[in-house]
Amino acid sequence: MVSLGRPVWSGQIRLSLVALPVKLYTATESASKLSFHQVHEPSGKRIRYEKVAAGIGPVKSEDIIKGYEYEKGRYVLLDQAEIDAIKIDAKKTLELVQFVDHCEIDAIYFDRPYFVVPQDELAEDAFRVVRDALRRKRKVGLGQIVMRGREYIGALKPCGKGLILETLRFEDELRKSDHYFEEISDDKSDEGLVSLAEELIERKAAPFDASVFEDRYSKALLDLVKDRIKGRKTTVIGDDESAPKGGEVVDLMEALKKSLGGGAAKGRASKAKAEPEKRETKSSSAKASDTKASDAKSTKPKAAPRKRTSKAA
Repeated sequence: MVSLGRPVWSGQIRLSLVALPVKLYTATESASKLSFHQVHEPSGKRIRYEKVAAGIGPVKSEDIIKGYEYEKGRYVLLDQAEIDAIKIDAKKTLELVQFVDHCEIDAIYFDRPYFVVPQDELAEDAFRVVRDALRRKRKVGLGQIVMRGREYIGALKPCGKGLILETLRFEDELRKSDHYFEEISDDKSDEGLVSLAEELIERKAAPFDASVFEDRYSKALLDLVKDRIKGRKTTVIGDDESAPKGGEVVDLMEALKKSLGGGAAKGRASKAKAEPEKRETKSSSAKASDTKASDAKSTKPKAAPRKRTSKAA
């Protein structure tokens, strides 16, 4: 059996009078991401950071307290004992107080997922009952949970044979989107273009499978590190030439039709092709005129050098 490691939280999930003793484990893996240290190139020594105070130099950790800057340069100071004294009661209970459809929760609220497993065999019966009930009703259970001295909104839902708890952001943690989208006009989209886009979306619709997506950058970075370790030369991965370059104007209708396999209108393509040729011919004529003028200028007889008269001694 694979070791699950240390749970990040142990307690119980309560649904009315039903209590589920559970353990929470982190559902994401950070070890798969490469991390780098800063190194001083001339010496090969690793860069270290010290905690220093201006005008004093390095300080000890026990001499450091927390400060909140309420005005520029002005702080209110708090020690750890004062902070610990106001921590909310870290009850080891997640009370499910509301149930909603999963689609009602905007993706912007989701923060971090955790696997939820029963604490022991005795807890499995109640665990399966809650899991199956949530699955049949297609609902997500909401409550609040305290972990690591902080309180979170928790969203509980079925995940395979178990449950998954996703922490949600509070409302005041999110920025208002209106400021970012206010410059987008209220003009109606072209119905023909929307229909083509809908058809393209329908053709590419498929069940979600995360395995078809690959972190190509991390893989290339890992290969680079491995090659350096082995002393090999590295290869450069070029950009996708099929992607439109910055500043290039793309015909939306034509692009959608090409994506759907319908092809673009030949007349429009021929006209678009003819325009550059006209400009090229005009440019060539202008260039030829400039060349003639330059040749005429270069063949123009130069003035004879003036004779210098020497003064009588």
